[in-house]
Amino acid sequence: MKQYYFFTFLLVLFLWVSAPAVAQESYWKSQTEHSIDGLSIYPNPVTNGKVYINTTFNLEKEIEIYNVIGKPIYKTRLKGKEMDVSTLSPGIYILKITENGNRATRKLVVK
Repeated sequence: MKQYYFFTFLLVLFLWVSAPAVAQESYWKSQTEHSIDGLSIYPNPVTNGKVYINTTFNLEKEIEIYNVIGKPIYKTRLKGKEMDVSTLSPGIYILKITENGNRATRKLVVK
């Protein structure tokens, strides 16, 4: 009888501990499932201080730039295709792009 209670306790404990992880995993999947149609970023690496971000619909985009350790460097709204990155030091950056609720993350190299 004691074993039955012990195994029931272990099962409940396992389900209680693993439930938040499963819920959190499905949350992140739903956040990243919808990518941006036709996303292209060029030139990459950037040498002239300008980068062009093109999508199928070319709607207004929110652009966030992070350094490689995750520190936010720059944030802007882009209405066209051309973005000035001449103020960035040479290095590797992460672009987080949001357009119409869809998100994408890309690497950007500035020379």
